Amino acid sequence: MMKTKWDHFYKKTYQQRLDLIAKEVGLSADQLNKLGNDSTVSRNLIENFLTDYPLPEGVVTNLKVNGQEHLVPMVTEEPSVIAAASNGSKLLASGTGIKAEVLSHLIGGQIVIKDFPLAKLTQFVDQHRPELFAVANGSHPHILQYGGGAQKVGVRKLDEHFTSVDLAVDPGEAMGANTINTMLEAVAAWLQQKLAVTVTMAILTNFEAERIVQVNGTVPFSALETQSMSGETVAKRIADASRIAEIDHYRAATHNKGIMNGIDAAVIAFGNDWRAVESAAHSYAAKDGHYRGLSQWSVSATGLAGHLTIPMPIGYVGGATKVLPLAKINQQIAQVTNVREEMKVIAAVGLAQNLAALKALVTDGIQKGHMNLQLNSLAMANGATREELPVVVDRLKKMKQPDSTDVKQILRQLRR
Repeated sequence: MMKTKWDHFYKKTYQQRLDLIAKEVGLSADQLNKLGNDSTVSRNLIENFLTDYPLPEGVVTNLKVNGQEHLVPMVTEEPSVIAAASNGSKLLASGTGIKAEVLSHLIGGQIVIKDFPLAKLTQFVDQHRPELFAVANGSHPHILQYGGGAQKVGVRKLDEHFTSVDLAVDPGEAMGANTINTMLEAVAAWLQQKLAVTVTMAILTNFEAERIVQVNGTVPFSALETQSMSGETVAKRIADASRIAEIDHYRAATHNKGIMNGIDAAVIAFGNDWRAVESAAHSYAAKDGHYRGLSQWSVSATGLAGHLTIPMPIGYVGGATKVLPLAKINQQIAQVTNVREEMKVIAAVGLAQNLAALKALVTDGIQKGHMNLQLNSLAMANGATREELPVVVDRLKKMKQPDSTDVKQILRQLRR
């Protein structure tokens, strides 16, 4: 294979990597200064480390879950997300708050076997289940100390050639990706030894149908009133919007994106893998072959009732949670002490985020709620200082469709 200047890039010193990139793409000294931020933690967390990329972190207020109030850190660059989540939390807290329950806490994986009789494989797995579990647990023995371990196994025919041996494991307080993969590889080797099967792959699945949290809440009609609509009318309109997300995948995609605005931001703040959570959520939304909204809202006798059932493949320990210094601080801010509490709180944020988005959508329209923070971003992106920001935003509000040119003109006037 031909050698290039990028060979063994990961072995170069931090400064050598910076210098090589700067020379290749023509970075200025000022740009290099902005990049230059060697971090021992980050350098050892990822390969080819360049810099830490900061994102804003804020906190959701008013979230009440199972009778306990939580402040929930969220990491996001999107304006209005945290404000909306706090607003939705306050609406839900005006009732009895959010009730949350972890329905199951198992991570799954599969060993895919090629061209082996289904009946023979099924019979073997059924007859040797305890031994199979012992092999799995033996490959990761410390998991038993945390109340985890292999729990379920089954066999599925995929097509005329491929069969899947599905293993489900309680990962304890960890996210469990490395745990399940280690177990699957151990069981795969054992099956090869016992049956001489051909294993195509042994890998976890991000379809997390057995790591599920459920949250519910009811908002009194009085809390939903606007200047132009009664609370009952707003509730009915939100229920209609929820129904549309059940029957139309165009709407469902945006409906679920709103839920994930809150969930992803909290997952990142707790040092977890938001991509795994996204993958699990969207595949779960399509589990019956039709992509649907993950939450459902309906009008009850007492108000607007919301329900969200969602996979939550996160960990309280392990992975980045123990190397990113803010992760543990954020767990303390949120007052969560184990993985199940963390699952409940994150899912509750998703329900609150969804409520705020739907209320804005069916009343004033989604843009009004975004406008102030969008104008803040527009002003800052074009050079407004903290002191200038209030004046610039106030003037931008009076314009129909302000843009960068308007901001620059306002700043020129202020700075004369």
